[in-house]
Amino acid sequence: MERTAVNPVTWSVEMGFNQGELVSGQTRTLYCSGQTAMSEDGKPEHEGDMAGQLALALANLEGVLAEAGMSLADLVRLNVYTTDVDLLFQHYGVLAGKLGASGAAPATTMLGVTRLAIPGQMVELEGTAVA
Repeated sequence: MERTAVNPVTWSVEMGFNQGELVSGQTRTLYCSGQTAMSEDGKPEHEGDMAGQLALALANLEGVLAEAGMSLADLVRLNVYTTDVDLLFQHYGVLAGKLGASGAAPATTMLGVTRLAIPGQMVELEGTAVA
């Protein structure tokens, strides 16, 4: 498999994401459901704590990837949904740091939403990985 960053502009690279990811010769694609701050037994965690929710949602995404024999480095697409964009940006370094450490810069979209499926949840991460 070969991945090529597609960046007709470069400002996004400084923020930790590529404008596009061209994948050729792929062998496996994993489409991950949105991951939130839920415990292993399906209970919401970190009520009112954006940093805690972001960290747990990211850990849950990593868990799905690991179960498929993949890691954050295999992400080619990441959608970030949040009920509070300004608050998320205050803690975005948690996500950007983990992605950067793994060498990933997936094409990313962040959307502000009215609410998520589980009341009290403030952030959800949905990804596509190719390996």
